[in-house]
Amino acid sequence: MRRHDREITDRNEMIEVMKKCDVCRIAMNDGEYPYILPLNFGLSLEDDTVVLYFHGADSGKKYELFAKDNRVSFEMDCSHQLVLDDEKKTCTMKYESVIGQGRIEIVPEEEKMKGLKILMRQYRNEDFPFNPAAVPRTTVFKLVVEKMTGKRR
Repeated sequence: MRRHDREITDRNEMIEVMKKCDVCRIAMNDGEYPYILPLNFGLSLEDDTVVLYFHGADSGKKYELFAKDNRVSFEMDCSHQLVLDDEKKTCTMKYESVIGQGRIEIVPEEEKMKGLKILMRQYRNEDFPFNPAAVPRTTVFKLVVEKMTGKRR
């Protein structure tokens, strides 16, 4: 990282930034160009490992790419605020962000509800009564984070 004065080095601080975010972008290997998706997510600490849960339909390009190469990168950011200096005629942006790498896994059917509950806790402080008819048509997948870095301005 070029600007070490902006680096977040404390893992717990990075996790707190992640909890404030509402979208996680995942970049996958698609040959000549990366394929990137913005996704809703849920964060969990499992055996001291950061795990991000996602959901989607039962088929699509992301699943084809995961099957070929489950290594992904992710990015999330929040706390955006434009900072203008009229006197100096400059502007910048305040933000917090976390980027990292890990591996995607499809969650087995018996763990699907656990993943959906973790995902919903990112957005609600109470349990959500899922429509039982929708759950079988939903794929839950998780990103087991192997490394991450944080940045704040």
